[in-house]
Amino acid sequence: MREMKLVRLVTRLENAAALDPLVGRVRKAVNGVIRPQPVRDVLHGVPVGHPVHPLLVLVPTGAWVSAAVLDLLPGNQRAARSLVGLGVVSVLPTAASGFTDWSELHEQQTRVGLVHSAANVVATGLYAASWLQRRRGRTTSGKVLGMLGLAVVSGGGYLGGHLSYRQAAGANHAEDVPHRFPSGWQAFGLLADVPERTPVKKEVAGLPLLAFRRGERIDVLSNVCSHLSGPLDEGEVSADASGAACVLCPWHGSAFSLETGEVLRGPATSPQPRFETRVREGRVEVLLPHAG
Repeated sequence: MREMKLVRLVTRLENAAALDPLVGRVRKAVNGVIRPQPVRDVLHGVPVGHPVHPLLVLVPTGAWVSAAVLDLLPGNQRAARSLVGLGVVSVLPTAASGFTDWSELHEQQTRVGLVHSAANVVATGLYAASWLQRRRGRTTSGKVLGMLGLAVVSGGGYLGGHLSYRQAAGANHAEDVPHRFPSGWQAFGLLADVPERTPVKKEVAGLPLLAFRRGERIDVLSNVCSHLSGPLDEGEVSADASGAACVLCPWHGSAFSLETGEVLRGPATSPQPRFETRVREGRVEVLLPHAG
C-alpha cells in the first residue's frame, strides 16, 4: 500500500527552509518567556520520565471531542458549552509544554512543529469563538465553529503524530542500546589508554560508549544522548548542585549523572544507559545490566 499524498506533503514541509526565520523568532520568544530551568524541566516532563505534552493534550482534545458528540444529541447545550470552555482553558499549560519541547528540536522537526502549533492556535481561536456564540444563545453558529475547530485540531494532531512517530521527537534515542549490546562482561580497553577527567568515546560491540576516568574509577554511559542522539563525548563534564559529576550534551544542554545515568536537567527525559565497570590487570571491562 502506498503512502497518502498528505504524507509526501508533510515530508516536503520538513524541508521548507523558508520557515526558518519565523522558527528562529518564535523560538527566541519561547525561550525568553519560559526561562527558569526548573520550570522548563517540569514542562519537558523530566519528573515523570517522559514528555508531559502528550498527557496534557488529552484534556483539550478530549473535551472538544466530547462536546462534538453532545452537539449531535438533543438537550446537551449547556454541557457542550462547558466542555468547549474547559478545552480552551486547558490549552495554556498544554501549549506551554509543547512549545518548550519544540524549542529544543532539530530543524526539520521545528518546521513541522511550527505548523502543528499554528493549527492548534487557530483551533483554539475557533473554539473560543464557539464558546462565546453559545453563551450568547447562538447555538447553531457555536456548533459550526466547534466543528471547524475540531477539523483544524485534527489536522494539527496529524502533524503531532508525524513529529512523534515519523521524526521521533520526544522519543528515547538510547532505547535500543540494551537490545543491541551483548550480555555479559565485554572488553573495553586498557585503563591507561583512558585519559584522566576527559570524556572519551569508544566503540564496544559496535555501539559508541562514553567513558570518564577519575583515578582508578571509570564511569561509562551510552554516548548517544537520549534526547536527540547528541554525541556526549563532545560535551563538558561538570558538577551538579550536590557535587556529583555530570556530562552535558553539546547539542541541547541535557545533563546526565555520570554515576547513575539519570537526567539532571532537560530537555532529555530518559536516562542514559549506564554500564557497570571493573578493572582486571589494567584492563577495563563493561557490563550492561539486562542487555541482550
